[in-house]
Amino acid sequence: MFKIPELAMPKTQKVTTVCNSKREVWTDYEEAKSFFLEMMISAEGEERERYECIYIQLLHGLSECSDEDE
Repeated sequence: MFKIPELAMPKTQKVTTVCNSKREVWTDYEEAKSFFLEMMISAEGEERERYECIYIQLLHGLSECSDEDE
């Protein structure tokens, strides 16, 4: 059904983010989304791109989100 297995998984409340090499574990998925949306809106340039990258991953329901190229 889905080509990417992560998108087929149900969202959990726990999510781990890595932004600017800072690792943070969130117990509330919606709180993490809200935080990164707010930061994305208020930031500029490269910093904004980092927040946007993580926010998009959160929208897709990933449980591990990072701004690093892997």
